[in-house]
Amino acid sequence: MKRAVLNVLLAILVFVNVGYAQEAKKLTLADIYKNGEFGQKGYGPIRWMKDNKGYSTLEANKDLSGKDIVKYDAKTGRRSIVVSAADLIPQGSEKPLVIKDYKWSEDNTKLLVFTNTRKVWRYHTRGDYWVLDLATKKLVQLGKTLPEATLMFAKFSPDGSRVGYVSNLNIYVEDLNTNSFTQITKDGGDHIINGTFDWVYEEELNCRDGFRWSPDGEHIAYWQSNTEGVGTFYMINNLDSIYSKPIPMPYPKVGTQLSAVKVGVVPAKGGSTKWFDIPGDPRNNYLARMDFIPNSNEVMIQQLNRPQNTNKVYVANVETLEFKNILTEKDEAFLDIHDDIRWLDNERYFTWSSERDGWLKLYKVSRDGSDIQPITKGDFDVVSINCIDPKSGYVYYIASPDNFTQRYLYRSRIDGKGTAQRVTPASNSGQNSYQISQNAKWGIHVFQNATTPSVYSLVSLPSHKTVRVLEDNKELKEKYDALKLNPKEFVKVDIGDDVLDAFMIKPIDFDPSKKYPLLFYVYGEPAGATVQDNWGGGSLWDQYMAQQGYIVMSVDNRGTKTPRGKKWRNAIYGQIGILASEDQNKAANKIIDTYGFIDPARVGIWGWSGGGQMTLNCMFRYPGTYKSGLAVSFVSDQRLYDATYQERYMGLLSDNAKGYHDGSPINFAQNLEGNLMVIHGTADDNVHYQSYEMLVDKLIANNKIFDMMSYPMRAHGIYERENTSYHLRQTMENFWKENLPAGGK
Repeated sequence: MKRAVLNVLLAILVFVNVGYAQEAKKLTLADIYKNGEFGQKGYGPIRWMKDNKGYSTLEANKDLSGKDIVKYDAKTGRRSIVVSAADLIPQGSEKPLVIKDYKWSEDNTKLLVFTNTRKVWRYHTRGDYWVLDLATKKLVQLGKTLPEATLMFAKFSPDGSRVGYVSNLNIYVEDLNTNSFTQITKDGGDHIINGTFDWVYEEELNCRDGFRWSPDGEHIAYWQSNTEGVGTFYMINNLDSIYSKPIPMPYPKVGTQLSAVKVGVVPAKGGSTKWFDIPGDPRNNYLARMDFIPNSNEVMIQQLNRPQNTNKVYVANVETLEFKNILTEKDEAFLDIHDDIRWLDNERYFTWSSERDGWLKLYKVSRDGSDIQPITKGDFDVVSINCIDPKSGYVYYIASPDNFTQRYLYRSRIDGKGTAQRVTPASNSGQNSYQISQNAKWGIHVFQNATTPSVYSLVSLPSHKTVRVLEDNKELKEKYDALKLNPKEFVKVDIGDDVLDAFMIKPIDFDPSKKYPLLFYVYGEPAGATVQDNWGGGSLWDQYMAQQGYIVMSVDNRGTKTPRGKKWRNAIYGQIGILASEDQNKAANKIIDTYGFIDPARVGIWGWSGGGQMTLNCMFRYPGTYKSGLAVSFVSDQRLYDATYQERYMGLLSDNAKGYHDGSPINFAQNLEGNLMVIHGTADDNVHYQSYEMLVDKLIANNKIFDMMSYPMRAHGIYERENTSYHLRQTMENFWKENLPAGGK
């Protein structure tokens, strides 16, 4: 009898423990945004060595608090320590340098270490640099007498004897034999920027490193920006002093004056700068790219006009300053800049990406621009170039002809013959990226999909045989699987004008006989896409909201950044906020009609940045569809955003005033009917807090009741300072639960 009672008690205890374990596995906001429970491990950063037989990476030193730089032989896996953390302890210090990034000299005999870094707007591009000579173990700090953490973009000269870098808007060259430096530009400061860029070039043209060594090491070519006359926007810091502090930044808004930018050449040993006299008003054109042509004294410069529909490519001689326009790319809508130029056949040809036939393809172009031949063929986009190997005669690139939510490695012959060959196996269904050795024999492969965090592997090419797994994120995968969440379902939505990609996440206890609230996550602009079969942090916020009892969906409208061809991407031109909100509304109504488990009286929408703007446009334009909306870090009036982005996709204000008006949600705020919450950081240098305040003022003027939340001295991502991300998500959750009741009914 006692044994029977004991068995019953044990059974009850097991049941309770199982229930507790299931409860413990429940997804919580604290675990996502406070406790770091679902952090993903990376691998690297990786640098392929000069011999292409192995790669270097960082690994923790067992005895010291720093990291070793180790080399792995690709074929055998043999590990060797190239640089020990002990080699990176500065004289007088007990701790090794914290490696933020590192670079090898061309011959792999010297190491450049970036440390003690600071943010410049988005990225850690300012800090200290040190050089280690592997033969002598001599460790030297560069620019030692310059102010701490002011060096940017340091890089070895071609022969590895010197390093060039930027400090306080001027360019320096340091001799590694004498450890003396020469300041080769002296006018940087105030409104003159040498060797780097203003905010808008960094944000919208991906320009940060603003100087280049000549192949012979005799010259440095660089950008100079003059921000004089560019409008100054002031952010206000009310937190860190008893008096407010204005934070000024030159920021060209739509239709206003741009920085005047030019390219010059200066001897690496110092001297006078010679400037290229490139045609056109420097304040109404962008010098978007500049690089030396290998084994020459010529640079290739790309000049993009202000509407960004014409890209003129020049080849210019750094000694004579003569230049020639060898190629002009034009589009009736807009052009994007691509970093896919590789030089072939002893620099007689170069590769060039273009949408000239309706798809983004790679071409082979002669040095004088007279001969242009396609390398990739077929009705699909080349997403990015990974490796061009002239010896084997192939170019390796990412594409996805059959599924726009996924990415795979392909290769095509450089001579344009034959058809594209898929290299990634069918078993790797999802998104795949690669860091390929220069001889195209090896690749660091990163695989992920909506339910699989990044798996890093070394593969041999072109067979794509996995040699070894480097990081599988097994622990994270097990944590995620233990939550027993419903995975994203990728679906198609036919809106009549086109068929759109979408994803859907259902609650854990989903019952198709009940009706659930529908919560849309939207972006909708040309800079990105939301419906992708990638890990994306596990989409844990979406999963959390689904766990609370919401159907969570996202739809990529026409114009979003997906490999669906030029027609798709150009559809949005001149009508940002107009076409996208129309597509989103059509998709919402189609989804409501298609799925009987969706409650049309409980439809909400939310987004961040461009998605915040899209949320407002959907709420104000289609109040009958969307009952509640939450807009974060949004643009309310497109004239308030930066000229480079907005004019690229909307045209000039003088040519499209109606489009700017109709695409700006502030002009339709009077139509608000449902529940609205707006959230913004007061230190947002990207989408200014001004956008938030102007919309709030307009809503008040129209007597519209709404919720609002400001985060002081937080920027566009609203994550700085203590507890911010957790507080933000709790605020968002509370809004949804109060205004869009959760659960099936």
